[in-house]
Amino acid sequence: MTALDGPRIAPASGGPATSLVVFLHGYGADGNDLIDIGRLWAPALPETAFVSPHAPDPCAEAPVGRQWFPLAAADPHLLRQGMLSAAPVLDAFIDDELAAHGLSDDRLVLVGFSQGTMMALHVGPRRAGRIAGIAGYSGLLAGPEHLAAELRHKPPVLLVHGDADPLIPVMALHAAVQALGDAAFPLEWHVRPGLQHGIDEEGLALGADFLRRTLG
Repeated sequence: MTALDGPRIAPASGGPATSLVVFLHGYGADGNDLIDIGRLWAPALPETAFVSPHAPDPCAEAPVGRQWFPLAAADPHLLRQGMLSAAPVLDAFIDDELAAHGLSDDRLVLVGFSQGTMMALHVGPRRAGRIAGIAGYSGLLAGPEHLAAELRHKPPVLLVHGDADPLIPVMALHAAVQALGDAAFPLEWHVRPGLQHGIDEEGLALGADFLRRTLG
């Protein structure tokens, strides 16, 4: 199994971490793409450690980027197979990071962007322990028909999406809201007017507030 690694930020307090945020980047990026969000959020979460692992595979379409699974897997069956292949690698990384800080799943938040949101929404509810929350930007919920049968927990979820996203249309947010709502997840969602495939300042503020509340 491929071992993941990536940039880390220690708690701003200078003491031991009491919580952990794991960033999951999008297709063709790497862990450096999201780690700076941790620096923005650190003053509000001074006892939180942040880590942003590089996805396991080189990206077929971005020579210096990484991918959780091939983007060509647009077919629902292939998409699911890609996530099933990547999930154990990510779970093992999360287990190691929690153990390194002496933390349990209830002190963990997954924060994803695009393909990373897909991974967060797949892995988070299926972990053995209930995690504190999932924040997903500009992504989608893949394989919603499998969710009810496979989930172990229903952590709080925040979804943020731009209504001008040309890569993953905002209808993906509404589909995820429907599926997660039907499964009785605690759910918050926001559509950002005029935003394309990205995260804006309001989205970052929403994420910081969500983390403050979910991590206590």
